[in-house]
Amino acid sequence: MLSEFDLIYQYFASHRTSQTGIALGVGDDCALIQPTAGQQLAISSDMLVEGRHFFAGEDPQRLGHKCLAVNLSDLAAMGANPLGFTLAFSLPDASPEWLSAFSCGLLQLADRYQCQLIGGDTTKGPLNICITVFGEVPPGQALRRDGAKAGDDLWVSGTLGDARLALAAYLGELSLSADQHEQAASRMHLPEPRVALGMALRGIATAALDISDGLCGDLGHILKRSRLGARINCDALPAGPVLSRQSRALQHQFCLSGGDDYELCFTAPADRRADVLQAAQLSQTPVTRIGSLTSDPGLVLTDAGDNILELALTSFDHFRSP
Repeated sequence: MLSEFDLIYQYFASHRTSQTGIALGVGDDCALIQPTAGQQLAISSDMLVEGRHFFAGEDPQRLGHKCLAVNLSDLAAMGANPLGFTLAFSLPDASPEWLSAFSCGLLQLADRYQCQLIGGDTTKGPLNICITVFGEVPPGQALRRDGAKAGDDLWVSGTLGDARLALAAYLGELSLSADQHEQAASRMHLPEPRVALGMALRGIATAALDISDGLCGDLGHILKRSRLGARINCDALPAGPVLSRQSRALQHQFCLSGGDDYELCFTAPADRRADVLQAAQLSQTPVTRIGSLTSDPGLVLTDAGDNILELALTSFDHFRSP
């Protein structure tokens, strides 16, 4: 049986990247972060709990990827450049096979984004994984939630809803072919953080966040912080390639209230549309304009003809009973 310290050193402590900003990583009581002169630190934590955020028996390599990806997505939403992260988790058993696969998925993504593992903790217990990620952003350029203005365009990156569609198939709410389910499930298990887009939107976007619990619910945070309302053209929503083959009603439902998309939702002035599209091109990330911000509070959903739609929607709530 591996001891706690053997586990750390065998599977995680050897991880190094060429990322500047980390003066000392795993091995001491604290890591030392040295951000670039004149930069601000951006910090975010996320916890993933077995049975709540992922199924029991989840493939450990995919799980390693997703645990870090959802944190990098928070940095992306702030326009921050990744520096490093800590990993704290409890494990029922220190299985070498599980640890090898989990660390592979985790550290492969870390290497792609030059984000170094710099510390953490582990203990025996139910499978819970908590990552805290650190990034840097120039002062005054972070993409906050409170900067949106009435008249701003509302945008989303990538596509929406395929992760929720895959979950519905897992739960037996609907049926998909094996190929369709596999394609949709890749969005659920292997989200891609939009770090490059977030950084490219500095100085262009007025507000941003990542879509983790559903577009409508997450957008509500921008509307509340910016004291505004919004109109969304539901027919403009970029449904995922699998969801786009389903009914229009299901497309609306899963694009608006599905979770696990980890795309960016952001606002920008209408006269900066060309700049938004250039940022999308530079970051190689598709974006779609789906509506606008209004001075009147509340969220109004319409179709392409501007007819108001009455849709009953609920976003993911971490404290709602499964």
